[in-house]
Amino acid sequence: MQVRRAAPDATAGGRRAGAPWLRMVAPGRVARAGVDAAALGLALLIATLLRHDGDFGHVHLLPLLALACFAAVVHTVAGLRFGLYTGRWSYGCFEEIAALAKTALVATPVIFVLDTLLGRLVPRSAIIAAGLIALVLTAGVRYAVRLLNDQRLRPSPEPGTRVVVMGAGEGATQVIRAMLRSPFSPYVPVALLDDDPAKRTLRVMGVPVAGNRQAMAEVVRRYSADAVLIAIPSASADLVRELTELAEPLNVDLKVVPPVVELFGRTVSVEDIRPVSHADLLGRREIGIDLAAVAGYLQGRRVLVTGAGGSIGSELCRQVARFHPAQLVMLDRDESGLHAVQLSLDGRGMLDDRNLVVADIRDQQRLDEVFAEHRPQVVFHAAALKHLPLLEMHPSEALKTNIVGTYQILQTALRHGVDRLVNISTDKAAEPVSVLGYSKRITERLTAAADEAAHGTYCSVRFGNVLGSRGSVLTAFAAQVEAGGPITVTHPEMTRYFMTVQEAVRLVIQAGAIDSSSEVLVLDMGEPVRIHDVARRIADAAERHIQIVYTGLRPGEKLAEVLLGPDEPDHRPHHPLISQAPVPPLDGAVLSLLDPTVPRKDLIAVLRWLAESPALSPARENPPPVPMTRNGRRPGARNKTTAPRQPEYTVRPGRQP
Repeated sequence: MQVRRAAPDATAGGRRAGAPWLRMVAPGRVARAGVDAAALGLALLIATLLRHDGDFGHVHLLPLLALACFAAVVHTVAGLRFGLYTGRWSYGCFEEIAALAKTALVATPVIFVLDTLLGRLVPRSAIIAAGLIALVLTAGVRYAVRLLNDQRLRPSPEPGTRVVVMGAGEGATQVIRAMLRSPFSPYVPVALLDDDPAKRTLRVMGVPVAGNRQAMAEVVRRYSADAVLIAIPSASADLVRELTELAEPLNVDLKVVPPVVELFGRTVSVEDIRPVSHADLLGRREIGIDLAAVAGYLQGRRVLVTGAGGSIGSELCRQVARFHPAQLVMLDRDESGLHAVQLSLDGRGMLDDRNLVVADIRDQQRLDEVFAEHRPQVVFHAAALKHLPLLEMHPSEALKTNIVGTYQILQTALRHGVDRLVNISTDKAAEPVSVLGYSKRITERLTAAADEAAHGTYCSVRFGNVLGSRGSVLTAFAAQVEAGGPITVTHPEMTRYFMTVQEAVRLVIQAGAIDSSSEVLVLDMGEPVRIHDVARRIADAAERHIQIVYTGLRPGEKLAEVLLGPDEPDHRPHHPLISQAPVPPLDGAVLSLLDPTVPRKDLIAVLRWLAESPALSPARENPPPVPMTRNGRRPGARNKTTAPRQPEYTVRPGRQP
């Protein structure tokens, strides 16, 4: 029989494992302490000489050497206390210099008292002066070492792309430091541009501010630049467009760093530098977020996201994950979408996590199983059908998924005690004229009714077009250019609101922290943009001539979208970019009156009535117009003496139009 040898003692093994690490880092820290001790001894000698006007005859070396040894011990102990020799900071950084000053501030009085107890080995004034001189010497050594390291890491200017950096703020400082501290950096900053007159003489790591944005052409010529980098993470789309127009005639590459919302608090790196995208030109804004409020309802909570494989849902998962929820459950009927979002979160994509849930929101039994297993406390409901022309042709699908599916999510959340639910809506729900708009307006009203019955907060969040989402106008235009054109635009005067998916989701998460009461939270989308201008910009950027063709408005399509209806005030009590408008609740029991098998026009008429009606329940004296089924009978009217039929929350398979 083979006997396995007992494992060595964990403590002893830990010491042996840690010994190489200790041997590797200890010499550097001992060297730092030794250099500081030598600097302190030299400072005592210099201060004593200054006290005696440079006369060596009055300097007693042995007492001075003895005090220097005691002072070195005191300084080292104080330095350890303030983290100076524990590897807490990189050598020569501002935090280390601050710790050095604290060490000197504590060590100098102790040395003064020690000198008194030992019989005044050096003049008292020399001790005070030595503390200041030692601080200058030790800081100077650190600065010199850091300067040498920076020079060693600085990339060669010959093969690199010479860059003029627009902006001299914190973002520019971070990106210049990143470029100049990597010998393999493909970029070499040669000049800065900034509109602030106070920065005209500023240098960032030796790179000078050479003018403002109007001097871009002259600065590019003077420094033989190959590219212009917009290093302003908070730059708006208007500013990016203006700088793009200034750079276009200069025959240089235009680069940009990500907006603040994409950085999410981290520093800018060389890898973040990328070409200017159409999203930068259309929907880029700085979005402030109350991190404490958001973390308060996400951190350590069980969060479920429906439609997690879609554009909005997947970005919700990525941003929610940054707040460290106790559990992040991702639900979608598209298994490929779930695979993609898991890859974006952990890079594994093994599909072996129970938090990845394949389910259809039209299946009530499956929803109950999921909620019973995962017991979510917060739900973001992003699953929906969203393409307006398709839903105009197939309104029964809007009923089944957008309306009934959302109602089932709401009812399941109420039964399982979900504390907070956010329903993702659309600007099509404001003054709706399409099946998509009717269906999403009805879901807003169903959510308002659920909020009245819930112990927590159930709200809807409404916003417009999201750049970069699947099926967005930019995606469609790019595909048309790739195919050789033409780009199709419905009307030359059509306008739409645009927001990047990161900005929209950031505001959705912020909206979820607001305690509202039967309200829809409407995101500020900025100024509307003409679709023709977007198409023209994309066509001009193409390598070959691309024609723009106008096709006319489609059924249910507006020339210009609105975010608020005529009876919805623009009231923003909690956040400057989030309006809160009251929503008349709609009792979900009226869904029992709807039948997806009725003729298309009749179904659309009822959807419109439900979207526009005042607060409604099945017990009202004037019920909504009920469409006839194909056999000529009203749904639920087979026996008038029986009680009203309960809502069938799940649309049965086979009842397709």
